[in-house]
Amino acid sequence: MVKSIPGSVYQAGTLVIGGLFPVHVKAPKPELEFRMEKVNASCEIFNQRAYRWLQTMIFAVEEINNNPNLLPNVTLGYLAADTCLAESTTLLAAMAMVTGQEVHLANSECGSVPMVPVIVGDASTSASIVVANTLGVFHIPMVSYLASCMCLSDNSRYPLFFRTMPSDAAQAWAMAELLRLMGWTWVGLVSADDDFGRFGIQMLMDALRGTEVCVAYHEVIPKDYPKMTMQRIVKNIQKSNARAVVTFLIGQDAKALFEEVVHQNVTDKQWIANDAWVTYGTVSVPHNIPSLAGTIGFALRKADIPGLGAFLAHIKSRMSSPNFDPFMKELWEELFGCSPSADLRGTLCSGSEVIGIGESLYTDVSQLRITYNVYKAVYAIAHAINDMMACEPGKGYFLKGQCPDVQRLQPLQIAHYLREVNFTTPLEEWINFDENGDPPASYDIINWHVTAERTIEFVTVGHFVSSQGSNGQFHIDMDRVVWGGGSRQEMPVSVCSSPCPPGTRTVLQKGRPVCCFDCLPCAEGKISNQTGSLECIQCPERFWSNSNHTVCIPQPVDFLSYTDTMGIVLSIVSAVGATLTAATFATFFYYRHTPLVRANNSEVIFMLLMSLKLCFLCALAFIGQPVVWSCMLRHTLFGISFVLCMSCLLSRTLVVLVAFRSTLPGENLIRYVGPVQQRLGISICTLVQVLICVLWLTFAPPQPAERDIMDNWGPKIVLECANGSVVGFSLVLGYIGLLAFVCLVLAFLARKLPDNFNEAKLITFSMLIFCNVWVAFVPAYISSPGKYTVAVEIFAILASSYGLLLCIFAPKCFIILLRPEKNTKKHIMTR
Repeated sequence: MVKSIPGSVYQAGTLVIGGLFPVHVKAPKPELEFRMEKVNASCEIFNQRAYRWLQTMIFAVEEINNNPNLLPNVTLGYLAADTCLAESTTLLAAMAMVTGQEVHLANSECGSVPMVPVIVGDASTSASIVVANTLGVFHIPMVSYLASCMCLSDNSRYPLFFRTMPSDAAQAWAMAELLRLMGWTWVGLVSADDDFGRFGIQMLMDALRGTEVCVAYHEVIPKDYPKMTMQRIVKNIQKSNARAVVTFLIGQDAKALFEEVVHQNVTDKQWIANDAWVTYGTVSVPHNIPSLAGTIGFALRKADIPGLGAFLAHIKSRMSSPNFDPFMKELWEELFGCSPSADLRGTLCSGSEVIGIGESLYTDVSQLRITYNVYKAVYAIAHAINDMMACEPGKGYFLKGQCPDVQRLQPLQIAHYLREVNFTTPLEEWINFDENGDPPASYDIINWHVTAERTIEFVTVGHFVSSQGSNGQFHIDMDRVVWGGGSRQEMPVSVCSSPCPPGTRTVLQKGRPVCCFDCLPCAEGKISNQTGSLECIQCPERFWSNSNHTVCIPQPVDFLSYTDTMGIVLSIVSAVGATLTAATFATFFYYRHTPLVRANNSEVIFMLLMSLKLCFLCALAFIGQPVVWSCMLRHTLFGISFVLCMSCLLSRTLVVLVAFRSTLPGENLIRYVGPVQQRLGISICTLVQVLICVLWLTFAPPQPAERDIMDNWGPKIVLECANGSVVGFSLVLGYIGLLAFVCLVLAFLARKLPDNFNEAKLITFSMLIFCNVWVAFVPAYISSPGKYTVAVEIFAILASSYGLLLCIFAPKCFIILLRPEKNTKKHIMTR
């Protein structure tokens, strides 16, 4: 014969519903020596909350029996047993119910009761798994009000298991969505050492898979709560930089954990509570406020069951009724510290004690959540039976269309109608079960606020609703949330590494989770314009990254312009040179009848000054944005101007050299260097350069071009004039160099000729300057970047032009303007 632990409440009826409730939370110790049977072993630690659940089952049964529209002509009975929150005692109570062998019953005749065809319970996931496996042998369905493990949704293993408590899968998905919404990517996990905790954490890990949330640690709370282990767990929680801590604990486990959390003064964590303890009164005590204020959790939707508070408060009137149960005495002792009857030890109550609504955990009807699940479970069974009674003969679901016989009801028949149940509770909530026996998930998001009286207030700040076949809808009012530690101002940050700012990319830290990373700046020419970018984006062509590497900006276009400081300086120097040349021209023109000017062949002198002026002015053609006409003009003007200048100097040198050579006996060379011959020579030399330029411009003219260069501030697009033909450019420069070299040689040969104003010396010196400038120009031109290439070329033009102007004409102007006494024929002819 199977026997049960003491403590059951029974009421006869046409159909008796079983109920399993943890009225006590500590089972009696087993007899390990097995020498005798342990008789009348009592459970310990009375649980007012669970006793409220038991009374809610009784309230629902009586409410249904008093409802003429539900189960007419059928009276429901109940058999409720204490499970002591242990798997062994829960299974023992369940077996005693279904076999009719419950031996310790109140209000039973001869200690026997009818076998129950359906059971409401159990509260524990682990115990529900054990009971569901065992009851499956007897084909007894059960409707749990608190077991939430997703493992119980396996229809192949638990085909007769139903529940009004949503599966942990929905809660785990809601928790994962909360973490994602808050940006908490580095979290700690704490679970109970039972099936509820293990499966709950597994569901959460599955929901987090594929997201950016990583687990910093996972701590498991042992069931015996050893002090050293609890201290180690809390120390690990405290030292971790993960501020968000997600829990899957039942109330007793949460109570043990937070006793140590408060003891170690851990106040900077954001606790995320599961539904089993988020409204648990034993945890939400004022002593825990510093550590737990701001807790966010998920709770079953709260309900207000009319009449339940009064029913619970008027338990005293039922103490003398035939339905009296033994738990009432323990409740009385718990609430008032006295015994309601003389047969019990302790102080006898006066009889004037009154239970007030809301004055104790037992009568607290402000947070009816699990209590409402019990209520719904009873109504689900009642509606299933009501649907059975509505069956029309010949149209039933069983063999040959038969309908169930309520007087000889089979458990499998109730299970069938439970699967099909679809009704609305007296509180206007729609209830049904899916193919796995699960109801639609519906949660309130609870936030712990601290009142002025330093108590915890459970404030609903959001909702989560999951319909069948969808993950659910999540809503939270952020403005109403109080964060961990009691702050309203700033949301806690729980990350392993702060998101990489724009301009950097994420690089994972070797051997660590993906949430732990370093931020490396983007390479030059690449950007990231979003926080947390994994890769940097290459800027498109003609664009470059800014200094912060957050945006691609057009590459700066660089050329020597008139607005640049260098361009302004060179323009001024060029203009000054042209002005000095013009002034020299005017001086020589004004004094053209003086001996000094006449002795120097004024026609060639004026041509030389005109070519020098063109040399100064051609420098301006190199400044400004290159276009087709300017590129062609600058090189041709430069080449022709300098050839004209060199031709004039070469003519002057030849004249000096031939003039003194012709004074020797037998020499008659003067006829070859007359004015006509000088003009012809200058023209021929210049026409050669003109021909070279025409051929160059015809076949491969200089064109505007772009060139990318890199400097200390990044890449630039340099606008320049491409030579078009290296051969053409080389011929232009080479021809100028050839004339300059010939002029230098001839001037050097004539440097010691007797002449007070030996022009050959001046030409020699000017040619030395000219050649040195252009020899130095070649390496400087090749090595200069960007617009400095053009600047070097302009500098060479101006330097050589100033060298010619000053070396040749400065001494003459000095004599003309400041030493006019030397500007006489007598002085010039003096040897």
